[in-house]
Amino acid sequence: MAEQSPSLRTPVTGETPSTPPAGGVSRRALLGTAGATGLALGAAGAGVGYAAAPARATPLSSVGSGRAMFHGKHQPGITEGLQARGHLIAFDLAAGAGRTEAAALLRRWSATAGRLMAGEPTTHDDTDVARDAGPSSLTITFGFGNSFFARTGLEKQRPSALDPLPDFSSDHLDKARSNGDLWVQIGADDALVAFHALRAIQKDAGGAARVRWQMNGFNRTPGATAHPMTARNLMGQLDGTRNPKPTDSDFDRRIFVPSSGEPAWMANGSYAVVRRIRMLLDDWEKLSLAAQENVIGRKKSNGAPLSGGTETTAMDLEKARADGEYVVPVNAHARITRPDQNGGAAILRRPFSYHDGIDADGTPDAGLLFVCWQADPLRGFVPLQRKLDRGDALSQYIRHEASGLFAVPGGAGDGEYVGQRLLEG
Repeated sequence: MAEQSPSLRTPVTGETPSTPPAGGVSRRALLGTAGATGLALGAAGAGVGYAAAPARATPLSSVGSGRAMFHGKHQPGITEGLQARGHLIAFDLAAGAGRTEAAALLRRWSATAGRLMAGEPTTHDDTDVARDAGPSSLTITFGFGNSFFARTGLEKQRPSALDPLPDFSSDHLDKARSNGDLWVQIGADDALVAFHALRAIQKDAGGAARVRWQMNGFNRTPGATAHPMTARNLMGQLDGTRNPKPTDSDFDRRIFVPSSGEPAWMANGSYAVVRRIRMLLDDWEKLSLAAQENVIGRKKSNGAPLSGGTETTAMDLEKARADGEYVVPVNAHARITRPDQNGGAAILRRPFSYHDGIDADGTPDAGLLFVCWQADPLRGFVPLQRKLDRGDALSQYIRHEASGLFAVPGGAGDGEYVGQRLLEG
C-alpha cells in the first residue's frame, strides 16, 4: 500500500433543488434531513401534512446537498474527496453480447448515472431506496478491462497500458474476484444513496452483462472530525499524506491521459488499479506503538515523519540516531513509497476500507479496497509495487487477495455516454 491517498475532503456545494412536479415535491426537497435546520417536525402536530398551501421545502443538510457533476472533462469519482460508502463491481458481458450490446449498456448506465448523481430517481422501476435523500456527493465511474476488447472485436483499440500487471510476491489472488470486462465504482456520503445506485446499475445490466464480483467499502463520514483531515485506515494510520493534489503543477500529467494521447478514445481518461488488500490485523495489533510507527515511518497520532515536524513536514531520510541507525528505518513504508525514491512514480490513491466478517478461526476479514489512479500504470503503480516487494516492512502485515486493471475513459459531454468514442469510433 503506497502511502498516497486523498488527504482533505473538499465539500461540494449543492445546487438549488429542481422545481417540484405539480402536486408533489422533488426528491432533493423532501424533509428527510430536517434535523440540519433544528426543526422537530413531528412536534408540530398531525395536521402539518394536510395544510391547504404547500409548506416551504426544508433544505437538505450539508451532507445530502453535496453534488458531483456527471458530464465533464474527466469522469467523476477520481478527484473528489473520499466518500463514506463505496461499492466496486465488475461485470462480464453475457454470452453472445458484443459491441452493439455494450454500447447500448453504456448508454443506459450513463443516463442512469446522470440522473442519480443529480439526486433524481431512475426513469423506470425506481426502488425508492434513496427517497428523501439528496445526491449526497454520489459518483459513478465506468471502466473497461483487458478482456472487454476481445469480446467486442475492438482489439486494435486496446491500450498497451492495459497489459496484465506482473506478479508480485505479496499476491494471493483469487481469480474469481479479479479483473472483468467492465468495472463500475460507486461512492456516496450516504449508504442508502450508494446502495440505490448499485441496484440501479445492476438492473440496467439486464441480459447484456452479469456480475463477476462485487466489493463493499466505507470511509469516515464527512463532518465526523473537528476539522478536515487525512483519513485513517483500519490499522489506525493516517493514510494519504503525500497524495498528489490537483493544485500540483504536474498533477494532470501524472494522473490523466493527455488530450493528444493514444489511443485517442482515452483522452482525459485515467487507469485504475484495484486491489483487495487484506490487513492481518491480529498480527498488527500485537505490535507496540513504537514498532507500528517504525513499520510506517510516521507517528500514528498525527502522521508526522519520525524525523520530526508535522504531517506535511518533508521527511529527513538522512537523519540518524546516536547509534547510527536511521530515524526513519530503511524498510519503512513511507520511505519506500516516496516518489523521489522511485524515479518520480506517483499514484492518486482513493481507497475504501472493508470488513467482510470474521473467519471460522476468529480472524477478521478486513482491510483496504485499494483504488489508485494514474496516466500509465507502468509508470505509476507497477514501479511502486515492485519496490515494495523488495523489502517493505508493512508487507508481512498485508496480503493482496484480488486485483484488477481498468481503462477509464474521459468524461462524457452533454448528450454523450461514457465510452462512446470507443464504441462508435
